[in-house]
Amino acid sequence: MTTPDIAARRALGACAALVIGALTLTACGGSANADNEDGKGGDSPRTSAAKIVISAKDGSTGASINSTGVKVSDGKLTEVKMTATGSGEAVPGSLSADGGSWKPKEQLERGTKYEISAAAKDTEGRTSNADSTFTTVSKENSFVGTYTPDGGTTVGVGMPVSFTFDKAISDKKAVQSHITVSSSSGQKVVGHWFGAQRLDFRPEEYWKTGSKVTMKIDLDGVQGANGVYGVQKKTVTFTIGRSQVSTVDVNTQTMTVVRDDRTIKSVPISAGSSEFSTYNGQMVISEKYPQLHMDSRTVNLADAYDIKDVPHAMRLTQSGTFIHGNYWYNKGNPPFGRQGTSHGCVGLQDVQGGQGDTPSKWFYDNSILGDVVIVKNSPDKSVTPDNGLNGWNMSWSEWMAGSAA
Repeated sequence: MTTPDIAARRALGACAALVIGALTLTACGGSANADNEDGKGGDSPRTSAAKIVISAKDGSTGASINSTGVKVSDGKLTEVKMTATGSGEAVPGSLSADGGSWKPKEQLERGTKYEISAAAKDTEGRTSNADSTFTTVSKENSFVGTYTPDGGTTVGVGMPVSFTFDKAISDKKAVQSHITVSSSSGQKVVGHWFGAQRLDFRPEEYWKTGSKVTMKIDLDGVQGANGVYGVQKKTVTFTIGRSQVSTVDVNTQTMTVVRDDRTIKSVPISAGSSEFSTYNGQMVISEKYPQLHMDSRTVNLADAYDIKDVPHAMRLTQSGTFIHGNYWYNKGNPPFGRQGTSHGCVGLQDVQGGQGDTPSKWFYDNSILGDVVIVKNSPDKSVTPDNGLNGWNMSWSEWMAGSAA
């Protein structure tokens, strides 16, 4: 049984505890309200001033694979983590020197789900956090352009800038206006569409030797067709090397090589036969192979030939015209350079394996992508401008008429 004395003491103790608790709660509430009202005195506000913005909103689809990143105002980022949710693989990124932004080091994958979590502190050391889960634009709803030449390369004076898009482009003006090509030479550069998926750029005359050509691709988010958007954003620069233009005269079965307006070599060739003549016109070397397997079935010539080790092969047209070494020339024929015997290619004297001191090896070693080979006096028609990188076979007025800009 509790005595009155003890009960009274317990009651007083309980009352004291309640009063202290009430005073404590009242004091805290009063301080917070004061800071929120006038921002003076007392404790600092609870909320951090650092505001984090993740460019890809939480739950969004169709996010950019180029410009997705994190920024902060009134503070500095202290941590950013990004992962591909399917694989759990971390996405490496880089933080700006001032701590104000973060971006992935590599282009993101299309049609992939990602998570970003970020933390930042303001000048008072108070922390704020943000996160977002989003999906990048899908392959079905985006387009990319494969282009040539590559950045950092040195090419011949005939090399155009050529884009091949993986989807048909209906809004050609929008796409072309977001690709600019300029030259340090000051030459005017114009784009020309070949159909709905190819866009080439060139000046009126061959590029000036030694000039720098800059291609700015700003297609990220550009609508190329209904529901289809670009994803590329980059700048590419390449250099124009020395000028080399080689002229093949089918009448004389001779090729004359002119470099920087000076003839440096004249070599015998074997052009197409009367049955399989060589195209006339200006053709650009677009690919080079020390050795190449050539099978006539790939160019719809049945079983005319199948040579597994054609030496020093350089592509002139997409349809299969090459200038290449020929080691199988029939010794029963007139001497090399007297008769056209090929199936439309331009042949040069060579040996099997391509290691000899031959006209073919010399020409291969002295040619670069973008060099021009002109064929004249062939009984065949002129090569079409879109068969290879051969837009030089179109007048300047026709070329400009194919521009959408």
